[in-house]
Amino acid sequence: MTHAIECQCGKLKGTLEPIKNYIHCVCYCTDCQAFPRFLGKEHETLDEAGGTELIQTTPENLTFSEGIENLACLRLTAKGLMRWYASCCNTPIANTPSNYNMPFMGLVHTCLRHEVGSLDNTFGPIRMRVFTKSALGEPKPSSQGLIGCGAQAAGMITKARLDGSYKRTPFFDEQSGKCVVTPRILSEQELESAKIPANQTDTKGS
Repeated sequence: MTHAIECQCGKLKGTLEPIKNYIHCVCYCTDCQAFPRFLGKEHETLDEAGGTELIQTTPENLTFSEGIENLACLRLTAKGLMRWYASCCNTPIANTPSNYNMPFMGLVHTCLRHEVGSLDNTFGPIRMRVFTKSALGEPKPSSQGLIGCGAQAAGMITKARLDGSYKRTPFFDEQSGKCVVTPRILSEQELESAKIPANQTDTKGS
């Protein structure tokens, strides 16, 4: 089934086409935690352990139909992933490699219109949990599915490269391969601040 894509204020809209090849996962890495914190969307995006629920697939499956002028991008560092969001309301949208020739994306659950649990109905249960050592609190979640899902992701990328579908992406220009917007790169101070959970008190100097 086609799944609706929409930012929280409704200005940026699109669709995720019916696909069979996807990975339903949760990432607990510090960068995926910092991204929504910087946008002020920590509580809407992260679970209690700091995990971000993602649907991984290739960009050809995503189309924006309204409000494309609100699509924005940031990078936590100069060499970091492209982290896409809606500038109108700061809704996290997706993560992609910076290289046009690496056709892969992780759609953040905040833009996938759903009721609680309905992503499981569409995409099946969570199959992969990664970077669990960076999860908040104790006990840490158990790692899951990295080898099998990693092989599946490599297959998706290879297929898109071989059949040319990697060129169909809303994030990069098809002719030049350049990012459709200029990414903002966070300063060291911005990144340091974004790495601190909202409920963690900075005790430096105490």
